[in-house]
Amino acid sequence: MNVFVADEQSEPVDVAAIRDLVATVLSAEGCPPQTEVSVILVGDEEMAGYNRRFLDRTGPTDVISLPIEELRPGHPPGGSNGGPPPMLGDVILSPAYIKRQAEELGESFEDELALMVVHGVLHLLGYEHDTDEDARTMEQREAEILRSVGRRRR
Repeated sequence: MNVFVADEQSEPVDVAAIRDLVATVLSAEGCPPQTEVSVILVGDEEMAGYNRRFLDRTGPTDVISLPIEELRPGHPPGGSNGGPPPMLGDVILSPAYIKRQAEELGESFEDELALMVVHGVLHLLGYEHDTDEDARTMEQREAEILRSVGRRRR
């Protein structure tokens, strides 16, 4: 898996662990080994800008996923021999926001960050939470993946 992480913020995070977790999600979802994902770690101000620009919402948020193509859960992109690697898109995270959110929820920062990473990547793979059924499916998959790496879903 090709996971690119750009750390453009000041909150201490384990970039290698984020990269490994993204690769774990991609592998668990059956993505070809050459699949590419970019993860961008930003501060609240930058996240607020992305939130306004891409989602027409005000203020910072925890995670934004920007998929390149529409996929369906359980149907990973195919890799063609000799063709370009599948590029899923970008996951943008605000560790400072996630840290505050974890504190408010009584969760560890590491578990909350892991949840947001998994959540963001699953969005790139077509998972949504617009309906109760879709939300249950996504939450179940998040919990399974997090459990496999020793983390928990709140």
